Amino acid sequence: MHPVLIRFGPFTIHTYGFLIAIGFLIGLWLAVKQAQKENIPVNKILDLSFYLLLAAIVGSRLFFILINAGHYINHPLDVIKIWEGGLVFYGGVLLAVPVAVWYVKRNVLHMWHTADIFAPSIAIAHVFGRLGCLAAGCCFGKAAEALPWGIIFTDPECLAPTNVLLHPSQLYESAGELLIFLTLIMLRNRKSFKGRLFMSYLILYAVLRFIVEFFRGDVGRGFIMDNLSVSQGISILTFLIGIAGFVILRGKSRKF
Repeated sequence: MHPVLIRFGPFTIHTYGFLIAIGFLIGLWLAVKQAQKENIPVNKILDLSFYLLLAAIVGSRLFFILINAGHYINHPLDVIKIWEGGLVFYGGVLLAVPVAVWYVKRNVLHMWHTADIFAPSIAIAHVFGRLGCLAAGCCFGKAAEALPWGIIFTDPECLAPTNVLLHPSQLYESAGELLIFLTLIMLRNRKSFKGRLFMSYLILYAVLRFIVEFFRGDVGRGFIMDNLSVSQGISILTFLIGIAGFVILRGKSRKF
């Protein structure tokens, strides 16, 4: 679509990285504002955000490399080219969660209270992340015939097939994440127990990702079996964890 935002001689800013940075900063700003309202030390939210960002980038990249190991064995230098795309959200979650647990316990923060503060921020950051995917052409959709809202990539530097009408799978997920973000903002004012927002995010995102995967055309993302991608398998597990967490945390809150 538009993989390079600015190119001036050897200096290049890729749209993918730029939009991810914008999403992170907006998510960080929202988390800080909410922490101030709930009397949580802002410096701890800032530090945790930094650790989560590093963990998410490393985890999502490692997961993508693992799924596409054959390519990276033959092209080892491509490992560092994250500006071209190639980050798997669930991989980032798998590493970010233990990092978050470690930080929260070390700094004596309430686990689920902190998770609720970050839930809307994760959603809005992901909105921009998927727009970055659209710009880079990664996570592209399946070929579509006569689809009114289909998109055609023409830039030779993009990662998607060019001159083919495709489902805008990146926009599907970005729009879905925006709806999740708005839902969480509305729920925040009616939060009945700590952890409700975070568990709601897990449930809603799992459903969204499971559905969007049916429209993805990048077969290199990995499959557990025919018509069931790795991300769909993780989505099922995430959905069950979200439901279980929701029920358990709500039950505990009613005992007090």
